[in-house]
Amino acid sequence: MSAVATGFAPCAKASRYVQQLVSHWSHKMASTWAANDAGGRAEFPFSEGTTAAMDTSDQGITITLTTPSADENVHMRGVIERHLDRFAFREAPLSYEWTEQ
Repeated sequence: MSAVATGFAPCAKASRYVQQLVSHWSHKMASTWAANDAGGRAEFPFSEGTTAAMDTSDQGITITLTTPSADENVHMRGVIERHLDRFAFREAPLSYEWTEQ
């Protein structure tokens, strides 16, 4: 059974940060950036069934993370947070609020 969590990180340049992250990840895994600058998506090959959909707005980044297990979900939240904070270094660390579904 898969685990799904939704996270939110308020920030000023959400679109820019997600675009940079998706570009970074595209060298290692399948990732896409929405043509309308509204978000991106990544599929993690080292953990089958793990995906992160990131939607951007003027308020921040909304992340929907799907993983095979709850433990993997918690682990992957940290991976995503660390990577986003790297690109949002002027605002980092961002504050992330996660809700499990």
